[in-house]
Amino acid sequence: MVFEDEAGFSMTPSHARTWSQRGRTPVVRGRGRSRRRISIAALTCYKPGHRSRLIYRPRRDEGNRDGRKSFSWRDYRDLLIAAHQQLGGPIVLIWDNLNVHKAAGLREFAESRDWLTILYLPSYAPDLNPVEGIWSLLRRGWLSNVAFSTPEHLIRTVRSGLRHIQYRSNLIDGCRSAVSPPPCGYRIPR
Repeated sequence: MVFEDEAGFSMTPSHARTWSQRGRTPVVRGRGRSRRRISIAALTCYKPGHRSRLIYRPRRDEGNRDGRKSFSWRDYRDLLIAAHQQLGGPIVLIWDNLNVHKAAGLREFAESRDWLTILYLPSYAPDLNPVEGIWSLLRRGWLSNVAFSTPEHLIRTVRSGLRHIQYRSNLIDGCRSAVSPPPCGYRIPR
């Protein structure tokens, strides 16, 4: 079972709380708004009896006004092929209702692969996706209280945080266990 989600990170610093000496407020200086950002698509992979895995791919926005800022269906196709090669088995993919996920080219690709089954999360319940927990860990940990000086600094920090999470399957498992099913007696409307 594989969950997918994507997130964007910009060079503007996020705000978090921290400790300091009494009377000395910590100040994180930023350079102002920046259009430079990085998009990340991540897969959390769960198989009974095996270690949980995190597979991710970054995509850097170069700031071109006419260029694509996020992942295309071809990028998702390439990510799924790489995940299939790494996992070595069939994939049941669960992701949100993003319009790129329902693109005709990606749908044709999925129909032509017997190892790929795609399911969609309800549009009103993004909290059912454990990858959201990965983004929360990243934002609360490695990206909090950091003013990025260059786009490369942002990319290095994001990759460092994801690599830290990637090699600790207990963090990935914790994100899955944080996802709670609907309460008893609750019916999902159709």
